[in-house]
Amino acid sequence: MSELIQQATDAAANAYAPHSGIQVGCALETVAGNTFTGCNVENASYGLTICAERNAIFHGVAEEGPMMKIARLAVIALGHEFPPCGACRQVIAEFSLNDGATEIAWWKGGAPNVVKLRDLLPSVFSFQK
Repeated sequence: MSELIQQATDAAANAYAPHSGIQVGCALETVAGNTFTGCNVENASYGLTICAERNAIFHGVAEEGPMMKIARLAVIALGHEFPPCGACRQVIAEFSLNDGATEIAWWKGGAPNVVKLRDLLPSVFSFQK
């Protein structure tokens, strides 16, 4: 997970965050073994802002296709410590391993904190097929 944390940190340095001042980066590894990164891109109309996690996930889908699955994901906010927001948790769930075993890391208490998606989002919304 340390390599993903470093890639997320590097991506955060490229964030466009003139409104919040919070630079966030994300790196994810897919089940296929590919790595994708993203950063937050803010907009004066906050609703048009995209989070780093969704940016990385959408990049992964664009490259691997709609069956892309996330094995592990790291999110880093430079100078801050917080997990993915609720919207990002739901998008992560959409592309997570079926049993919610996708690992998610962020800084907490000055050290990497790694949890399974099922623990971070225990009541995920999904359509039953």
